[in-house]
Amino acid sequence: MDLPILYSFRRCPYAMRARLALMVSGQSVVLREVVLRDKPAAMLDISPKGTVPVLQLADGTVIDESYEILLWALEQNDPGNWLAADRQELDALVRRNDFDFKLNLDGYKYPERHPEKARDEYRESANRYLSDLDIRLRDAAYLAGTKPGAADIAVMPFIRQFANTDRDWFESAPYPDLRKWLAGWLKNELFLGVMDKYPQWVPDQPPVVFPGETDK
Repeated sequence: MDLPILYSFRRCPYAMRARLALMVSGQSVVLREVVLRDKPAAMLDISPKGTVPVLQLADGTVIDESYEILLWALEQNDPGNWLAADRQELDALVRRNDFDFKLNLDGYKYPERHPEKARDEYRESANRYLSDLDIRLRDAAYLAGTKPGAADIAVMPFIRQFANTDRDWFESAPYPDLRKWLAGWLKNELFLGVMDKYPQWVPDQPPVVFPGETDK
């Protein structure tokens, strides 16, 4: 099958980002669901760092950064003009999400792995970013304006993970517009369509094409 191959893990926010972009673009791939404690040799051969997502194009090119996969997918086809926002602003938002915020998210979600600070200190450090997102959403329904765009699908999986770490705290936090935005995305057909469950990929199994006909 002459399609790109995507190594993914359903609950990984980086992999969600990639799948969302592929769904938006309508770019079909062969999806290989990975179990992180049992990473397939085929994935490690093309991306030794061993993280998902990994996209191998039909010509053998490997893209193993989720934001690069997002950009690649929407550059192939962007029917909703999701890359219309200022590219420098988008890049800056994703950098802040993937580095500063993700470090605090990891410490908040997995404090035993990150004992450098107390769990609540990580949450406090994340507050500036969350507050800034809430302010962006005060006058617009989406992060880049009145229509959904690449910024939303790049960031949303990470805010979902943060919110789920302590749902009671998040529901009472001073981020009403961020909560409304997240709630909308969690009910969105696009998000629901990328969260279908797939069995662990093993060599020689029949290919799973994503998105399937019922997903588009």
